[in-house]
Amino acid sequence: MYNFLEKINRVIEDGRYKDTWESLQQYHVPEWYEKIKFGIFIHWGIYSVPAFGSEWYSRNMYIKGSKEYTHHLETYGKHENFGYKDFIPMFKAENFNPKDWVELFKEAGAQYIMPVAEHHDGFQMYDSKLSKWNAINMGPQRDVFGALTKECINAGLINCASSHRAEHWFFMGHGKEFASDIKEPMQRGDFYWPSMPEPDFFDLYSEPAPTKEFLEDWLCRCCELVDKYKPKIIYFDWWIQHSAFKPYLKKFAAYYYNRADEWNEEVVINYKHDAFAFGTAVPDIERGQFADAKPYVWQSDTAVAKNSWCYTVGNDYKTSTQIICDLVDIISKNGRLLLNIGPKADGTIPDEDRKILLEIGQWLKTNGEAIYGAKLWRKSEEGPTKIKEGELMDAEIKPFTFEDIRFTMNGSYVYAICLNMRGKDNVFIKSLAETSNAHEPNFNGIIKSVEVLGYDKHPEWSRDDKGLSIKTVRIDNDMPVVFKVFID
Repeated sequence: MYNFLEKINRVIEDGRYKDTWESLQQYHVPEWYEKIKFGIFIHWGIYSVPAFGSEWYSRNMYIKGSKEYTHHLETYGKHENFGYKDFIPMFKAENFNPKDWVELFKEAGAQYIMPVAEHHDGFQMYDSKLSKWNAINMGPQRDVFGALTKECINAGLINCASSHRAEHWFFMGHGKEFASDIKEPMQRGDFYWPSMPEPDFFDLYSEPAPTKEFLEDWLCRCCELVDKYKPKIIYFDWWIQHSAFKPYLKKFAAYYYNRADEWNEEVVINYKHDAFAFGTAVPDIERGQFADAKPYVWQSDTAVAKNSWCYTVGNDYKTSTQIICDLVDIISKNGRLLLNIGPKADGTIPDEDRKILLEIGQWLKTNGEAIYGAKLWRKSEEGPTKIKEGELMDAEIKPFTFEDIRFTMNGSYVYAICLNMRGKDNVFIKSLAETSNAHEPNFNGIIKSVEVLGYDKHPEWSRDDKGLSIKTVRIDNDMPVVFKVFID
Protein backbone atom coordinates (compact mmCIF):
# COMPACT_ATOMS: atom_id res chain seq x y z
CA MET A 1 0.00 0.00 0.00
CA TYR A 2 2.77 2.42 0.87
CA ASN A 3 4.33 2.10 -2.58
CA PHE A 4 0.91 2.99 -4.00
CA LEU A 5 0.70 6.06 -1.77
CA GLU A 6 4.09 7.17 -3.06
CA LYS A 7 2.82 6.77 -6.62
CA ILE A 8 -0.31 8.81 -5.83
CA ASN A 9 1.77 11.66 -4.43
CA ARG A 10 4.13 11.53 -7.41
CA VAL A 11 1.28 11.71 -9.95
CA ILE A 12 -0.16 14.71 -8.12
CA GLU A 13 3.23 16.40 -7.90
CA ASP A 14 3.88 15.93 -11.64
CA GLY A 15 0.36 16.72 -12.89
CA ARG A 16 -1.51 19.98 -13.46
CA TYR A 17 -4.09 19.18 -10.78
CA LYS A 18 -2.96 19.53 -7.16
CA ASP A 19 -4.82 18.32 -4.08
CA THR A 20 -6.43 21.69 -3.30
CA TRP A 21 -9.90 22.92 -4.13
CA GLU A 22 -8.32 25.96 -5.82
CA SER A 23 -6.38 23.75 -8.24
CA LEU A 24 -9.30 21.38 -8.80
CA GLN A 25 -11.45 24.35 -9.82
CA GLN A 26 -9.61 24.15 -13.16
CA TYR A 27 -11.84 21.17 -13.90
CA HIS A 28 -14.49 21.43 -16.63
CA VAL A 29 -17.28 18.93 -17.22
CA PRO A 30 -16.53 17.10 -20.50
CA GLU A 31 -18.69 17.77 -23.52
CA TRP A 32 -19.41 14.04 -23.83
CA TYR A 33 -20.88 14.04 -20.33
CA GLU A 34 -23.15 16.96 -21.11
CA LYS A 35 -24.58 14.90 -23.99
CA ILE A 36 -25.28 11.63 -22.18
CA LYS A 37 -28.61 11.38 -20.40
CA PHE A 38 -29.34 7.81 -19.31
CA GLY A 39 -27.25 5.19 -17.54
CA ILE A 40 -27.64 1.86 -15.75
CA PHE A 41 -26.55 1.36 -12.14
CA ILE A 42 -25.97 -2.24 -10.92
CA HIS A 43 -26.15 -3.30 -7.27
CA TRP A 44 -24.96 -6.90 -7.25
CA GLY A 45 -22.93 -8.63 -4.59
CA ILE A 46 -22.97 -10.87 -1.51
CA TYR A 47 -26.18 -9.19 -0.32
CA SER A 48 -27.91 -10.69 -3.39
CA VAL A 49 -27.65 -14.15 -1.80
CA PRO A 50 -29.99 -13.63 1.19
CA ALA A 51 -32.09 -11.37 -1.09
CA PHE A 52 -33.95 -10.08 1.94
CA GLY A 53 -34.67 -6.54 3.12
CA SER A 54 -32.19 -4.61 1.01
CA GLU A 55 -28.53 -4.27 0.09
CA TRP A 56 -28.01 -3.21 3.72
CA TYR A 57 -28.45 -6.82 4.87
CA SER A 58 -24.82 -6.98 6.04
CA ARG A 59 -25.51 -4.18 8.53
CA ASN A 60 -29.07 -4.95 9.53
CA MET A 61 -28.58 -8.68 10.18
CA TYR A 62 -26.39 -7.70 13.14
CA ILE A 63 -28.95 -5.31 14.68
CA LYS A 64 -31.03 -7.07 17.30
CA GLY A 65 -34.74 -6.59 16.72
CA SER A 66 -34.46 -5.83 13.02
CA LYS A 67 -36.39 -7.93 10.53
CA GLU A 68 -33.08 -9.00 8.99
CA TYR A 69 -31.78 -10.16 12.38
CA THR A 70 -34.87 -12.29 12.94
CA HIS A 71 -34.83 -13.61 9.38
CA HIS A 72 -31.18 -14.55 9.71
CA LEU A 73 -31.70 -16.51 12.92
CA GLU A 74 -34.69 -18.36 11.48
CA THR A 75 -33.08 -19.10 8.12
CA TYR A 76 -29.35 -19.50 8.75
CA GLY A 77 -28.94 -19.91 12.51
CA LYS A 78 -26.90 -18.06 15.10
CA HIS A 79 -24.64 -15.26 13.93
CA GLU A 80 -21.59 -16.73 15.60
CA ASN A 81 -22.03 -19.91 13.53
CA PHE A 82 -23.17 -18.35 10.24
CA GLY A 83 -22.17 -14.75 9.66
CA TYR A 84 -22.26 -12.50 6.63
CA LYS A 85 -18.94 -13.85 5.33
CA ASP A 86 -20.53 -17.30 5.04
CA PHE A 87 -22.69 -16.09 2.16
CA ILE A 88 -19.58 -15.68 0.00
CA PRO A 89 -19.31 -19.35 -1.10
CA MET A 90 -23.01 -19.18 -2.02
CA PHE A 91 -22.40 -16.23 -4.34
CA LYS A 92 -21.40 -18.26 -7.38
CA ALA A 93 -22.71 -16.06 -10.22
CA GLU A 94 -22.95 -19.23 -12.28
CA ASN A 95 -25.31 -17.71 -14.87
CA PHE A 96 -23.54 -14.35 -15.18
CA ASN A 97 -23.16 -13.43 -18.86
CA PRO A 98 -21.74 -9.91 -19.16
CA LYS A 99 -22.34 -9.74 -22.91
CA ASP A 100 -26.04 -10.51 -22.47
CA TRP A 101 -26.28 -7.90 -19.71
CA VAL A 102 -24.71 -5.20 -21.86
CA GLU A 103 -26.88 -6.08 -24.85
CA LEU A 104 -29.94 -5.64 -22.62
CA PHE A 105 -28.67 -2.30 -21.31
CA LYS A 106 -28.04 -1.12 -24.84
CA GLU A 107 -31.54 -2.23 -25.85
CA ALA A 108 -32.82 -0.16 -22.92
CA GLY A 109 -31.22 2.91 -24.46
CA ALA A 110 -28.47 3.31 -21.85
CA GLN A 111 -25.32 5.25 -22.70
CA TYR A 112 -23.25 4.52 -19.59
CA ILE A 113 -22.98 1.56 -17.21
CA MET A 114 -22.17 1.92 -13.51
CA PRO A 115 -21.49 -1.37 -11.68
CA VAL A 116 -20.88 -1.16 -7.94
CA ALA A 117 -17.24 -2.13 -7.60
CA GLU A 118 -17.35 -2.31 -3.80
CA HIS A 119 -20.36 -1.85 -1.57
CA HIS A 120 -20.52 -1.04 2.14
CA ASP A 121 -19.99 -4.72 2.95
CA GLY A 122 -16.37 -4.51 1.79
CA PHE A 123 -16.44 -7.29 -0.83
CA GLN A 124 -14.60 -6.17 -3.95
CA MET A 125 -16.24 -7.24 -7.21
CA TYR A 126 -12.95 -6.78 -9.04
CA ASP A 127 -9.37 -8.03 -9.08
CA SER A 128 -7.61 -6.27 -6.22
CA LYS A 129 -4.13 -6.49 -4.74
CA LEU A 130 -5.22 -4.69 -1.56
CA SER A 131 -7.41 -7.40 -0.06
CA LYS A 132 -8.00 -11.09 -0.67
CA TRP A 133 -11.74 -10.57 -0.09
CA ASN A 134 -12.65 -10.12 -3.75
CA ALA A 135 -14.52 -11.85 -6.55
CA ILE A 136 -11.35 -13.27 -8.08
CA ASN A 137 -10.36 -15.21 -4.96
CA MET A 138 -13.80 -16.06 -3.60
CA GLY A 139 -17.43 -16.46 -4.61
CA PRO A 140 -17.63 -16.16 -8.41
CA GLN A 141 -13.84 -16.58 -8.72
CA ARG A 142 -13.77 -14.24 -11.71
CA ASP A 143 -13.33 -10.53 -12.27
CA VAL A 144 -17.01 -9.74 -12.76
CA PHE A 145 -16.42 -5.98 -12.73
CA GLY A 146 -13.64 -6.32 -15.28
CA ALA A 147 -15.79 -8.51 -17.52
CA LEU A 148 -18.58 -5.91 -17.50
CA THR A 149 -16.08 -3.13 -18.21
CA LYS A 150 -14.74 -5.01 -21.22
CA GLU A 151 -18.21 -5.64 -22.66
CA CYS A 152 -19.24 -2.00 -22.11
CA ILE A 153 -16.25 -0.78 -24.09
CA ASN A 154 -16.85 -3.36 -26.83
CA ALA A 155 -20.46 -2.19 -27.14
CA GLY A 156 -19.49 1.49 -27.39
CA LEU A 157 -20.94 2.35 -23.97
CA ILE A 158 -19.21 4.41 -21.30
CA ASN A 159 -17.61 2.30 -18.57
CA CYS A 160 -17.91 3.55 -14.99
CA ALA A 161 -17.26 2.47 -11.42
CA SER A 162 -19.08 3.06 -8.15
CA SER A 163 -17.38 2.98 -4.75
CA HIS A 164 -19.33 2.68 -1.50
CA ARG A 165 -16.31 1.75 0.58
CA ALA A 166 -16.39 4.77 2.90
CA GLU A 167 -19.28 3.45 5.00
CA HIS A 168 -17.38 0.22 5.69
CA TRP A 169 -15.75 2.12 8.56
CA PHE A 170 -18.85 1.38 10.64
CA PHE A 171 -21.18 -0.69 8.53
CA MET A 172 -20.96 -3.96 10.47
CA GLY A 173 -20.00 -2.52 13.83
CA HIS A 174 -23.21 -3.76 15.47
CA GLY A 175 -21.84 -7.28 15.16
CA LYS A 176 -19.49 -6.56 18.06
CA GLU A 177 -22.42 -5.93 20.40
CA PHE A 178 -23.29 -9.62 20.89
CA ALA A 179 -21.92 -13.08 20.13
CA SER A 180 -21.28 -13.10 16.39
CA ASP A 181 -18.50 -13.80 13.93
CA ILE A 182 -17.46 -10.11 14.02
CA LYS A 183 -14.89 -9.85 16.78
CA GLU A 184 -11.40 -8.63 17.53
CA PRO A 185 -8.57 -8.83 16.74
CA MET A 186 -8.84 -7.30 13.29
CA GLN A 187 -6.30 -5.76 10.95
CA ARG A 188 -6.29 -3.94 7.64
CA GLY A 189 -7.34 -6.22 4.81
CA ASP A 190 -9.64 -8.36 6.96
CA PHE A 191 -13.19 -8.59 5.63
CA TYR A 192 -14.87 -7.11 8.71
CA TRP A 193 -12.12 -4.58 9.54
CA PRO A 194 -12.66 -2.15 11.20
CA SER A 195 -16.38 -2.48 12.19
CA MET A 196 -16.39 0.66 14.33
CA PRO A 197 -19.36 2.02 16.31
CA GLU A 198 -22.02 3.47 14.04
CA PRO A 199 -22.15 7.30 14.01
CA ASP A 200 -24.92 9.75 13.32
CA PHE A 201 -24.84 9.40 9.54
CA PHE A 202 -24.97 13.14 8.86
CA ASP A 203 -22.71 14.40 11.64
CA LEU A 204 -19.75 15.78 9.68
CA TYR A 205 -17.49 15.50 12.73
CA SER A 206 -18.68 12.21 14.28
CA GLU A 207 -16.34 10.22 16.50
CA PRO A 208 -14.55 7.93 16.29
CA ALA A 209 -13.46 9.50 13.02
CA PRO A 210 -11.92 7.30 10.33
CA THR A 211 -8.23 6.74 11.03
CA LYS A 212 -5.34 7.59 8.75
CA GLU A 213 -4.87 3.86 8.09
CA PHE A 214 -8.49 3.42 6.97
CA LEU A 215 -8.46 6.59 4.85
CA GLU A 216 -5.22 5.66 3.12
CA ASP A 217 -6.64 2.22 2.41
CA TRP A 218 -9.80 3.88 0.99
CA LEU A 219 -7.70 6.13 -1.24
CA CYS A 220 -5.58 3.27 -2.54
CA ARG A 221 -8.65 1.16 -3.33
CA CYS A 222 -10.16 4.03 -5.33
CA CYS A 223 -6.93 4.73 -7.21
CA GLU A 224 -6.46 1.02 -7.90
CA LEU A 225 -9.86 1.05 -9.65
CA VAL A 226 -8.75 4.04 -11.71
CA ASP A 227 -5.47 2.46 -12.80
CA LYS A 228 -6.78 -1.02 -13.54
CA TYR A 229 -10.06 -0.22 -15.34
CA LYS A 230 -9.81 3.43 -16.47
CA PRO A 231 -13.47 4.25 -15.74
CA LYS A 232 -14.79 7.39 -17.43
CA ILE A 233 -17.02 8.13 -14.41
CA ILE A 234 -16.42 7.39 -10.73
CA TYR A 235 -19.47 7.59 -8.46
CA PHE A 236 -19.15 7.95 -4.69
CA ASP A 237 -21.96 7.13 -2.33
CA TRP A 238 -22.68 9.18 0.81
CA TRP A 239 -20.53 9.56 3.95
CA ILE A 240 -17.47 10.79 2.07
CA GLN A 241 -18.77 14.19 3.18
CA HIS A 242 -17.38 13.46 6.66
CA SER A 243 -14.67 15.95 7.58
CA ALA A 244 -12.01 13.24 7.88
CA PHE A 245 -12.31 12.40 4.18
CA LYS A 246 -11.69 15.93 2.87
CA PRO A 247 -7.88 15.70 2.33
CA TYR A 248 -8.30 12.31 0.69
CA LEU A 249 -11.09 13.45 -1.63
CA LYS A 250 -8.77 16.18 -2.92
CA LYS A 251 -5.98 13.66 -3.40
CA PHE A 252 -8.24 11.27 -5.23
CA ALA A 253 -9.64 13.94 -7.57
CA ALA A 254 -6.17 15.27 -8.37
CA TYR A 255 -4.88 11.75 -9.03
CA TYR A 256 -7.88 10.77 -11.20
CA TYR A 257 -7.86 13.96 -13.26
CA ASN A 258 -4.08 13.81 -13.75
CA ARG A 259 -4.26 10.16 -14.79
CA ALA A 260 -6.99 11.08 -17.28
CA ASP A 261 -4.66 13.73 -18.69
CA GLU A 262 -2.06 11.01 -19.18
CA TRP A 263 -4.62 8.89 -21.06
CA ASN A 264 -5.75 11.92 -23.10
CA GLU A 265 -9.26 11.39 -21.71
CA GLU A 266 -11.82 13.50 -19.87
CA VAL A 267 -13.49 12.01 -16.82
CA VAL A 268 -16.19 12.73 -14.23
CA ILE A 269 -16.68 12.29 -10.48
CA ASN A 270 -20.23 12.04 -9.08
CA TYR A 271 -20.73 13.06 -5.43
CA LYS A 272 -23.45 13.80 -2.87
CA HIS A 273 -23.96 16.14 0.10
CA ASP A 274 -21.39 18.77 -0.92
CA ALA A 275 -18.54 16.33 -0.35
CA PHE A 276 -16.58 18.00 -3.16
CA ALA A 277 -16.23 21.74 -3.66
CA PHE A 278 -18.79 22.97 -6.17
CA GLY A 279 -17.36 23.02 -9.67
CA THR A 280 -14.73 20.34 -9.05
CA ALA A 281 -17.07 17.40 -9.81
CA VAL A 282 -20.73 16.66 -10.69
CA PRO A 283 -23.41 16.66 -7.95
CA ASP A 284 -25.84 13.76 -7.61
CA ILE A 285 -29.25 13.49 -5.91
CA GLU A 286 -30.21 10.06 -4.59
CA ARG A 287 -33.78 9.07 -5.39
CA GLY A 288 -34.71 12.70 -6.01
CA GLN A 289 -34.78 15.64 -8.36
CA PHE A 290 -34.44 19.39 -8.49
CA ALA A 291 -37.62 21.45 -8.63
CA ASP A 292 -36.15 23.85 -11.19
CA ALA A 293 -33.68 23.80 -14.07
CA LYS A 294 -30.03 24.28 -13.13
CA PRO A 295 -27.32 26.07 -15.14
CA TYR A 296 -24.89 23.24 -14.26
CA VAL A 297 -25.06 19.54 -15.12
CA TRP A 298 -26.19 17.15 -12.41
CA GLN A 299 -27.34 13.58 -11.98
CA SER A 300 -30.18 11.77 -10.26
CA ASP A 301 -29.82 8.13 -9.30
CA THR A 302 -32.76 5.88 -8.53
CA ALA A 303 -33.79 2.24 -8.78
CA VAL A 304 -36.46 0.20 -10.53
CA ALA A 305 -37.53 -0.96 -7.05
CA LYS A 306 -38.84 1.38 -4.37
CA ASN A 307 -37.68 -0.68 -1.39
CA SER A 308 -34.20 -1.84 -2.32
CA TRP A 309 -31.25 -1.26 -4.62
CA CYS A 310 -30.45 -4.97 -4.84
CA TYR A 311 -32.60 -7.93 -5.78
CA THR A 312 -34.84 -9.09 -2.96
CA VAL A 313 -37.68 -11.56 -3.04
CA GLY A 314 -40.85 -9.50 -3.44
CA ASN A 315 -39.30 -6.22 -4.60
CA ASP A 316 -41.82 -3.35 -4.86
CA TYR A 317 -41.32 -2.14 -8.42
CA LYS A 318 -42.06 1.16 -10.08
CA THR A 319 -43.69 1.25 -13.49
CA SER A 320 -41.73 2.12 -16.59
CA THR A 321 -44.05 5.12 -17.02
CA GLN A 322 -43.03 6.51 -13.62
CA ILE A 323 -39.37 6.16 -14.54
CA ILE A 324 -39.76 7.70 -17.99
CA CYS A 325 -41.66 10.68 -16.56
CA ASP A 326 -38.84 11.21 -14.06
CA LEU A 327 -36.28 10.87 -16.85
CA VAL A 328 -38.05 13.54 -18.90
CA ASP A 329 -38.35 15.91 -15.95
CA ILE A 330 -34.69 15.43 -15.05
CA ILE A 331 -33.44 15.98 -18.62
CA SER A 332 -35.54 19.15 -18.94
CA LYS A 333 -33.67 20.54 -15.91
CA ASN A 334 -30.13 19.78 -17.15
CA GLY A 335 -29.79 16.45 -15.34
CA ARG A 336 -29.23 12.88 -16.34
CA LEU A 337 -30.71 9.70 -14.84
CA LEU A 338 -28.75 6.72 -13.49
CA LEU A 339 -31.26 3.87 -13.11
CA ASN A 340 -30.40 0.91 -10.90
CA ILE A 341 -31.28 -2.75 -11.38
CA GLY A 342 -30.54 -5.67 -9.04
CA PRO A 343 -29.48 -9.00 -10.57
CA LYS A 344 -30.01 -12.26 -8.70
CA ALA A 345 -27.08 -13.99 -7.00
CA ASP A 346 -26.72 -16.46 -9.87
CA GLY A 347 -26.22 -13.60 -12.35
CA THR A 348 -29.65 -13.59 -13.98
CA ILE A 349 -31.56 -10.34 -14.30
CA PRO A 350 -35.09 -10.61 -12.84
CA ASP A 351 -37.94 -10.64 -15.34
CA GLU A 352 -39.49 -7.46 -13.90
CA ASP A 353 -36.21 -5.53 -14.16
CA ARG A 354 -35.82 -6.74 -17.74
CA LYS A 355 -39.40 -5.80 -18.64
CA ILE A 356 -38.99 -2.26 -17.28
CA LEU A 357 -35.71 -1.77 -19.13
CA LEU A 358 -37.15 -2.95 -22.44
CA GLU A 359 -40.21 -0.70 -22.09
CA ILE A 360 -37.94 2.29 -21.45
CA GLY A 361 -35.84 1.30 -24.45
CA GLN A 362 -38.91 1.07 -26.67
CA TRP A 363 -40.00 4.57 -25.65
CA LEU A 364 -36.51 5.94 -26.28
CA LYS A 365 -36.37 4.37 -29.74
CA THR A 366 -39.34 6.50 -30.71
CA ASN A 367 -38.63 9.61 -28.66
CA GLY A 368 -34.88 9.60 -28.11
CA GLU A 369 -34.24 12.71 -30.20
CA ALA A 370 -35.93 14.71 -27.43
CA ILE A 371 -33.57 13.17 -24.85
CA TYR A 372 -30.17 12.27 -26.27
CA GLY A 373 -27.94 15.30 -26.62
CA ALA A 374 -30.85 17.54 -25.63
CA LYS A 375 -30.18 20.95 -24.17
CA LEU A 376 -32.05 23.32 -21.92
CA TRP A 377 -34.73 25.41 -23.54
CA ARG A 378 -35.65 28.86 -22.18
CA LYS A 379 -38.17 27.15 -19.90
CA SER A 380 -38.06 23.65 -18.50
CA GLU A 381 -41.71 23.15 -17.65
CA GLU A 382 -45.28 24.27 -17.37
CA GLY A 383 -48.28 22.74 -15.64
CA PRO A 384 -49.81 22.23 -12.20
CA THR A 385 -47.73 19.34 -10.84
CA LYS A 386 -44.66 20.54 -8.98
CA ILE A 387 -41.68 18.39 -8.14
CA LYS A 388 -40.71 18.04 -4.48
CA GLU A 389 -37.02 18.85 -4.35
CA GLY A 390 -34.53 16.73 -2.46
CA GLU A 391 -33.42 13.18 -1.82
CA LEU A 392 -35.53 10.08 -1.20
CA MET A 393 -38.61 11.55 -2.89
CA ASP A 394 -39.13 9.01 -5.65
CA ALA A 395 -41.53 6.51 -4.06
CA GLU A 396 -44.68 8.60 -4.54
CA ILE A 397 -46.48 8.45 -7.88
CA LYS A 398 -46.59 11.99 -9.22
CA PRO A 399 -50.10 12.93 -10.43
CA PHE A 400 -49.08 14.25 -13.83
CA THR A 401 -51.83 15.51 -16.16
CA PHE A 402 -52.08 16.54 -19.82
CA GLU A 403 -51.25 20.09 -18.68
CA ASP A 404 -47.84 18.99 -17.36
CA ILE A 405 -45.31 19.73 -20.10
CA ARG A 406 -41.52 19.48 -20.06
CA PHE A 407 -39.27 21.13 -22.64
CA THR A 408 -35.96 20.24 -24.26
CA MET A 409 -34.31 21.42 -27.46
CA ASN A 410 -32.08 19.92 -30.12
CA GLY A 411 -30.97 22.02 -33.08
CA SER A 412 -33.93 23.75 -34.71
CA TYR A 413 -36.47 21.83 -32.68
CA VAL A 414 -38.14 22.43 -29.35
CA TYR A 415 -39.60 19.28 -27.85
CA ALA A 416 -42.70 19.76 -25.72
CA ILE A 417 -43.24 16.52 -23.80
CA CYS A 418 -46.68 15.95 -22.32
CA LEU A 419 -46.32 13.70 -19.28
CA ASN A 420 -49.79 12.15 -19.33
CA MET A 421 -52.22 12.32 -22.27
CA ARG A 422 -54.17 9.13 -21.63
CA GLY A 423 -57.65 9.51 -23.12
CA LYS A 424 -56.81 12.87 -24.71
CA ASP A 425 -56.40 13.93 -28.34
CA ASN A 426 -55.35 17.53 -27.79
CA VAL A 427 -52.87 19.58 -25.84
CA PHE A 428 -52.48 23.30 -25.19
CA ILE A 429 -48.99 24.67 -24.60
CA LYS A 430 -48.97 28.12 -23.04
CA SER A 431 -45.21 28.60 -23.23
CA LEU A 432 -45.38 28.55 -27.06
CA ALA A 433 -47.93 31.38 -27.34
CA GLU A 434 -47.57 33.91 -30.14
CA THR A 435 -46.27 37.27 -28.93
CA SER A 436 -47.01 40.52 -30.79
CA ASN A 437 -44.82 42.64 -28.52
CA ALA A 438 -41.14 41.86 -29.00
CA HIS A 439 -40.32 43.73 -25.79
CA GLU A 440 -42.20 41.20 -23.67
CA PRO A 441 -40.07 38.50 -22.04
CA ASN A 442 -42.04 35.76 -23.78
CA PHE A 443 -41.26 33.40 -26.64
CA ASN A 444 -41.07 35.29 -29.95
CA GLY A 445 -39.94 32.49 -32.25
CA ILE A 446 -41.64 31.43 -35.48
CA ILE A 447 -43.21 27.96 -35.50
CA LYS A 448 -42.99 26.30 -38.91
CA SER A 449 -44.36 22.83 -38.17
CA VAL A 450 -45.46 20.40 -35.48
CA GLU A 451 -45.13 16.61 -35.33
CA VAL A 452 -46.09 14.02 -32.72
CA LEU A 453 -43.34 11.44 -32.41
CA GLY A 454 -44.66 7.91 -32.87
CA TYR A 455 -48.23 9.00 -33.59
CA ASP A 456 -49.07 11.69 -36.08
CA LYS A 457 -46.67 13.43 -38.45
CA HIS A 458 -49.22 16.07 -39.43
CA PRO A 459 -51.46 17.02 -36.51
CA GLU A 460 -53.76 20.01 -36.67
CA TRP A 461 -52.31 22.99 -34.85
CA SER A 462 -52.95 26.66 -34.34
CA ARG A 463 -51.31 29.40 -32.34
CA ASP A 464 -52.47 32.62 -30.75
CA ASP A 465 -51.48 34.89 -27.91
CA LYS A 466 -52.72 32.32 -25.39
CA GLY A 467 -50.71 29.34 -26.57
CA LEU A 468 -50.10 26.57 -29.11
CA SER A 469 -53.07 24.25 -29.60
CA ILE A 470 -52.42 20.79 -31.06
CA LYS A 471 -55.03 18.18 -32.01
CA THR A 472 -53.83 14.67 -32.76
CA VAL A 473 -54.99 11.07 -32.44
CA ARG A 474 -56.47 9.86 -29.16
CA ILE A 475 -53.74 8.59 -26.85
CA ASP A 476 -54.64 5.31 -25.14
CA ASN A 477 -51.70 4.94 -22.73
CA ASP A 478 -50.05 7.03 -20.02
CA MET A 479 -46.55 7.18 -21.51
CA PRO A 480 -45.20 10.72 -22.15
CA VAL A 481 -45.97 12.06 -25.62
CA VAL A 482 -43.42 14.15 -27.49
CA PHE A 483 -44.42 17.09 -29.69
CA LYS A 484 -41.64 18.09 -32.07
CA VAL A 485 -41.90 21.79 -32.86
CA PHE A 486 -39.80 23.22 -35.70
CA ILE A 487 -38.69 26.75 -34.83
CA ASP A 488 -37.31 29.16 -37.43
